[in-house]
Amino acid sequence: MGYSERSIVTCGVGHGIQAGSQSVGRGILEEATMSRRKISKLVHEGDYVAEVEVETIQNADGWSPYLSVEDAYVLDDVRDALRRGDLKAAARIARVYRLTPVAA
Repeated sequence: MGYSERSIVTCGVGHGIQAGSQSVGRGILEEATMSRRKISKLVHEGDYVAEVEVETIQNADGWSPYLSVEDAYVLDDVRDALRRGDLKAAARIARVYRLTPVAA
């Protein structure tokens, strides 16, 4: 692969990890302060709506507020259960409501 006849050294002075007793991560900025807040998200599928309690994460960056990966998976699990018609599984995770149309 590549130039097998030519030996190229890809490392040099300062490209390794020192084996000293110093702390790792000098110069790395501290993690920004984050705040969390519980909210209810509604998942609508067919004739049903599920109300799921999730936690939003807010910080100083432009992507705030957002959900944790775990909470996003919970929303997906509830949506999948409602699509399958498995109301018991959805009700274990969230409060499930049946939608009824209002006659005009």
